[in-house]
Amino acid sequence: MSNRNTSDLIEAYLKKILAGNDQVEIRRSEMAELFQCVPSQINYVINTRFTTQQGYQVESKRGGGGYIRIVKLRFSDQRSYLKQLKRAVGKMMTAKEAQLLLQQLYEEQLITKREGNLFLATLSPQVLGIFQEENYLRAHLMQAFLERLSYEDEE
Repeated sequence: MSNRNTSDLIEAYLKKILAGNDQVEIRRSEMAELFQCVPSQINYVINTRFTTQQGYQVESKRGGGGYIRIVKLRFSDQRSYLKQLKRAVGKMMTAKEAQLLLQQLYEEQLITKREGNLFLATLSPQVLGIFQEENYLRAHLMQAFLERLSYEDEE
């Protein structure tokens, strides 16, 4: 089984649990045993597929009784959610991070598939790659996009 497929399976498993619960608590070694992979692959999936930009908060406790807790973020309103995403963007953003954030906005029904694809094309390395500070510019554009989305709520 390839690493990519195993990562997809781990992600799907955790998201299935999270669909019925606000949080899931796992032990890395138990998950690794369940999916017959190394514990670092569990870390990889959690670090890349359960980020704040994707609507999750991850907490961990190391040691004998250690655990990893993944919490699906819930916001009282759309504006709070967009504000949190804007803070999470920071000063730099890769093309992959932009893709994941736009996917999250689509899944939360804040943008249409067409809007997401149009903005994804705008943020692509083919467009922004001509600038020295591509990741800085991408983050700045994403923050402006999120800011504008929060104003849509008022109209």
